[in-house]
Amino acid sequence: MPGGTMDQNFRGATSTRVPGEFVHRADPTDIIPTGWTQLAENRFSVSARWPAAHPFFSPVAGDRHDPVLVAETIRQTAMLVAHAEFGVPVEDQFVMWGLHYTADAEALAVNGPFSDLTVDVVCSDLESRRGGLRNLRTTMILTRDGRHLATGGSLARCTSALAYRRIRGERMAALGRPVPLLPAVAPHLVGRTHAKDVVLAAGTRDDRWQLRVNTAHPTLFRRPNDHVPGMLLLEAARQAATLTLGGGAYLPTVMDVSFSRYVELDSPCWIGTEVLPGPASDGATVRVTGHQDGHQVFLCALTSPSRGLAVAAVGPDSRLAG
Repeated sequence: MPGGTMDQNFRGATSTRVPGEFVHRADPTDIIPTGWTQLAENRFSVSARWPAAHPFFSPVAGDRHDPVLVAETIRQTAMLVAHAEFGVPVEDQFVMWGLHYTADAEALAVNGPFSDLTVDVVCSDLESRRGGLRNLRTTMILTRDGRHLATGGSLARCTSALAYRRIRGERMAALGRPVPLLPAVAPHLVGRTHAKDVVLAAGTRDDRWQLRVNTAHPTLFRRPNDHVPGMLLLEAARQAATLTLGGGAYLPTVMDVSFSRYVELDSPCWIGTEVLPGPASDGATVRVTGHQDGHQVFLCALTSPSRGLAVAAVGPDSRLAG
């Protein structure tokens, strides 16, 4: 029922291993949660681990964990709870319609080969249909060694495989279909080292780029899909903000994104930016929008805590394995 809670048995058990299908990741190096415990009916504690040398989520500005890891942690944690505790079948579609976080820039410092985190999760606005979970809102607090790291949350919808095929119709034919790979903008302009990780191609003006979709990317396209994954759009927003602010390694410690439509694979998606005004002492905030076929498909605002941290020069340490 809308706004209520799902009927379930209190488990109070801890998992010693998170199955990849619970977080929609096949590669063990991409699985962030390491276990979970149910604390109350709709509250959970999730343990997680961030590697310092992930091939895609590598350190930014030399010595900070990539703050987009906060977004990926929130995404995976929401899916874990939905599948493991609310009984959502792993073959169902899990679509994120909104995600936000605020991270502490100092707490993101890398000080070892990995960082162990604790994620406190509260689920609300649960809506069920025909006995299954349909909508799920989460609020999360991330801590590291007892220190506050970030807060955030998400809004997601779960759709059965049968209903999803009906909704998408002929669009399902795009599943696994190759997409022409556009020439990438120069990697150093978007805070990356390798062209394979660049998700922007040249556009029609200085503040507009075309989304570059690499369906073979091992992290952003973890499996064949019939539309562009949301994490690829988040990376496009970060790279567009980096370009707008002059290139380098952008540290977005605040992010708020909403998705309004599926981004299709067979039509150009245009990424535009606008630097939002603010006091000189504040960080740099960039609003990024995506448009496809004349419709806005997503809106994202990213903020860095200070101009000094907004864009750091790309050097040999700024993207250790980017």
